[in-house]
Amino acid sequence: MPARKDPDASANVPSFYGAELRYRRELAGLTLEQLAAGSYRGVPFLSQIERGERRMPLDLAQHVDKVLETDGFFERRCEDARRARQSGHAEYFADVAEMERDAESIEEWAPTLVPGLLQTELYARRVVHVSLPWLRPETVERQVRARMDRADIWERDDRPAFWAILHESLIRRPLLPPEPMADQLEHIMQVVTSAQGVLQVLPETAAAHPLMMGMIKVMGFPDAPPVVYTEGLHSGQLIDFPALVKDYRRSYDLLRAAALSPEASLAMVEQAAEDYRDGKQRA
Repeated sequence: MPARKDPDASANVPSFYGAELRYRRELAGLTLEQLAAGSYRGVPFLSQIERGERRMPLDLAQHVDKVLETDGFFERRCEDARRARQSGHAEYFADVAEMERDAESIEEWAPTLVPGLLQTELYARRVVHVSLPWLRPETVERQVRARMDRADIWERDDRPAFWAILHESLIRRPLLPPEPMADQLEHIMQVVTSAQGVLQVLPETAAAHPLMMGMIKVMGFPDAPPVVYTEGLHSGQLIDFPALVKDYRRSYDLLRAAALSPEASLAMVEQAAEDYRDGKQRA
């Protein structure tokens, strides 16, 4: 009989809570059949939840909390998910949005899209429309508003130290028509300058570079270890394992070295904004 494959609790939110459910169940000495007894759910469904393949519904969470005596742990998780949906953030991003408000430093690498903290409303709406075209208009507006609200951190006296590295393709291949794209580039410069942050651009000529596999966000805190966030189209992963966070930070430092200087980067963005306004953008 093959060895049981435990779920990777760090893969995503459902996997984390699935692994926790299995741990609590086995700690109580119960089988899946015993835990499912008295609920409206079957053993296969419960097994899928433990493997991180399904999300736990509220009725099952209440049943599990009662049987395992977990003091409402899993029911609270369902409530967290509900609040995340209402807030306009994807469930997997809700924790990250909260962490941004407590961070003393934020470092972004953006290979494909302008980071959410630097987006204009038009850019954010375009991103949502393109990536999630099936959403209802009111849901789109809720997501756009949630993204705009995150930028409130730039108005605070204790705003985080900010460093962003953008790929040059974000500047050269516009997601918006010329005038709104010029507004977006000028908004980036305004935020970075007013927040006393650092902006770098990785040139298109840098064919090989660290972090080629996708975006990352590194957040540091005054009273907690740093974390790294990575994201795909429909999922995100929050990483706090110290050795792995260290590796990501080393890769980010190498990326800094490969990018243009802050002065040259701001000049490139400023020139690109002027070109969009003048109709001279590079083909």
